[in-house]
Formats: sequence, C-alpha cells, structure tokens
Amino acid sequence: MDLPYCKLEIFLPESHFSQLRQALIQVDAGHIGNYDSCLSYSPVTSCWRPLAGATPYLGQEGQLCTQPELKVEVTCLTENLDRTLAAIKAVHPYEEPVINVIPLCRVGL
Repeated sequence: MDLPYCKLEIFLPESHFSQLRQALIQVDAGHIGNYDSCLSYSPVTSCWRPLAGATPYLGQEGQLCTQPELKVEVTCLTENLDRTLAAIKAVHPYEEPVINVIPLCRVGL
C-alpha cells in the first residue's frame, strides 16, 4: 500500500511555535485539499534527563527536567518528508528534537 501522506508530531517550547509554523508553511506542510497552513497544537508536559555529553536547551546534565511544551501535529506529503524535517530542525531549539512521523492511509476524507 502506497501511503502518500504522513502526520508529524513535533514537541517544542511554546516560545518557538511561530518560527515552526512559518517553517511548515514554507515547505507546504499542512496542505490538505483547498486549504493550507493546517495544523493543530496543544499544551503538554514533557520530561527528559540530559545524559553525559548532552548540551540541553533546557535542563542540566544528569537531572530530570519537566517542562511545559506544545505538541504540534501537521500533515505532509511523504515525498516532502526530508525537506519538511530539515525545515523543522532549522528552527527547533533542541539538540535532539522529538519528531514522530506516522504514515497515514487517508487525509481529509
């Protein structure tokens, strides 16, 4: 089965949401039918512990960090995935951003 679309789940600080939204628009992520710029976001609480050698944007090496973030969900064409991921990473502040890529069977139906 060919899956032409995927959904991205992106976790980041709210302070970087505007930059992310612009980056997604520039690569045409969130284009569904006669609409573009389609995405959703919701507040979440995330936790992580930076390990030895990490250079965290938030938190300190060896200590558990818990922070409010946004979970941003957007659809993109699978053929544009690499370009979309590069655009996200260019504006994301984290050393290791959490970006989940989920194949979709259908979009907008």
